[in-house]
Amino acid sequence: MFKYFDAHTHTNFAAYESDRQEVIARAKAAGVGMNVVGTQYDTSAAAVALAEQYDNVYATIGLHPIHTAKSYHDEKELGEGGKAFTSRGEHFDASKYAELGKHKKVIAVGECGLDYYRCDESSKELQKEVFIEHIELANVLGKALMLHIRPSDGRDAYEDALEILKAHSKVKGDTHFFAGNWEVGKKFVDFGFTLSFTGVLTFTHDYDEVVRSAPLDMLLSETDAPYVTPVPHRGKRNEPSYVAEVVRAIARIRAEDEEKVAIQLVANARRVFGLP
Repeated sequence: MFKYFDAHTHTNFAAYESDRQEVIARAKAAGVGMNVVGTQYDTSAAAVALAEQYDNVYATIGLHPIHTAKSYHDEKELGEGGKAFTSRGEHFDASKYAELGKHKKVIAVGECGLDYYRCDESSKELQKEVFIEHIELANVLGKALMLHIRPSDGRDAYEDALEILKAHSKVKGDTHFFAGNWEVGKKFVDFGFTLSFTGVLTFTHDYDEVVRSAPLDMLLSETDAPYVTPVPHRGKRNEPSYVAEVVRAIARIRAEDEEKVAIQLVANARRVFGLP
């Protein structure tokens, strides 16, 4: 099995167009398994294609909440000649995603949820509708959920997402890039969802209390590559092999043995995602 597991990464993105094979090979050499996460249909299909090609790659399929309506794409995600651009949004076609989801290496549905950081009230309602459709798909497929929740203030999107999950979800999953406080985090943990953390732990102390307070068996490590590159690689494009720095940071914050933490985080990923 793996020494580390990157629970949320985007090696399907345009940022890796020139050296994707080498990036995945570096991760494999470092003992890293990875969950490559879709953000709309094309990147979801690309994640499945990578999972078919590499034995250390698994896939997650879904429509990012910001892409349900008119939304911004950066050039790292979809390319478009190296320029950022705005899309009209994608209609969530559950039947198309269900076909992708039948693949044996698809381990989760998402990243789905609520992103209130830059949105108006009308798009909030659309996000909620599409989130419920994702949950229903995950229920049918029997796959975990990969949550993307970004509040406009400290907790609004988290509270709304939890209410929707409690009403609709028959499956559990992971709260990707958790950015709330422990009061909020504990509610997700108590409901059976893990909290995953990125390289931000290496350059801010904002989440130390949550990392210390959560049970170790309810944490996951992730890179969210190509974003939020950890120290000592700041300034470079992030990649899955750097997840080792996130694991080190979790161990340091918790004052626990690094090897013990690494082993437990992989075991957590196996449980949450049903890895063989």
